[in-house]
Amino acid sequence: MSSVTGSYFHLHLVSDSTGETLITVARAVAAQYANVSPVEHVYPLVRSQKQLDRVLSEIEEAPGIVLFTLLEKDLVGRIEAKCRELNIPSLSVLGPVLQLFQAYLGADSNHKVGAQHVLNAEYFKRIDALNYSMLHDDGQHLEGLDDADVVLTGVSRTSKTPTSIYLANRGIRTANVPLVPGIPVPHQLEALKKPLVVSLHATPERLIQIRQNRILSMGAPIGNDTYIDRQAVTDEVAFARRLSAKNGWAVLDVTRRSIEETAAAIMKLHTDRQRQRLSE
Repeated sequence: MSSVTGSYFHLHLVSDSTGETLITVARAVAAQYANVSPVEHVYPLVRSQKQLDRVLSEIEEAPGIVLFTLLEKDLVGRIEAKCRELNIPSLSVLGPVLQLFQAYLGADSNHKVGAQHVLNAEYFKRIDALNYSMLHDDGQHLEGLDDADVVLTGVSRTSKTPTSIYLANRGIRTANVPLVPGIPVPHQLEALKKPLVVSLHATPERLIQIRQNRILSMGAPIGNDTYIDRQAVTDEVAFARRLSAKNGWAVLDVTRRSIEETAAAIMKLHTDRQRQRLSE
């Protein structure tokens, strides 16, 4: 029985941890349905029967799809029973994966709540990478560029900063250096040997569109500024490509890429480079 009302449906995400896993999975699937949108109800840190009481009450008031990452069997049993009673679908997102691991490894899991968020070496590596990337954003502290894993460069509005932050969240120390018309290219950038340098590019048409939107969002009038002049932007793009070829930098066209897709491509380049260096 469908509970879709018009162009939306209720999506209940119940987690005994932060809920990040559920949100990521749910949004990835919901994105496949262009004509209907989820109304998200997110319930993090649900670890007691009392906390679950409130969740079940809200599910009853707004029936829909229920996804959960609960490991406590009593809580799982109650949420599944309530969904059967309401005749709505529910799914343990981690359940099938845990069963697969158990079948292959021949042992049960320890059912440790929030195990993916423990303060281990990997966690502190991510924090270090985030601190580094924030400190070396937009051409700041050029003297520390050689300590990066990845250095992004490119003209204005090629998504250097958000891509840097995304990569840092994956533990990759990332700096970014803009290429600005009329300002000499920093010698520290062209002298780099250790980090992977990736030059981000986009078509002039796309850059002009993004820059115009940026100007409008700041409340400024759109004039004959060279920032959005077609010939000026075309010259910027051509200069960036020549500079990349001269220095042998990796080149990535971000015209039709999301931040996630750009970051994934850079992570692959980074991994390939590490493997190559290990084999040498």
